[in-house]
Amino acid sequence: MTYPITASRPTHRIYAVSRSGKQKIWRAIGALWPHHDGKGFSHKLDCLPLNGAEIAIRQIDADIDASEGAQ
Repeated sequence: MTYPITASRPTHRIYAVSRSGKQKIWRAIGALWPHHDGKGFSHKLDCLPLNGAEIAIRQIDADIDASEGAQ
């Protein structure tokens, strides 16, 4: 069963978070959209971490997202 996505833009970004010493490295690996009924999510992954990285999902902040696209 599939549900239509409510927006054309994702609401959350999916990250692989790994450590290098004390520093955390966040790599964007996908995006997430809520289902129309509000009971679940659809996601698209561009890659999968194979290094034991944690998966983190964060709501997209419009200001930060716009600055990332400008780089």
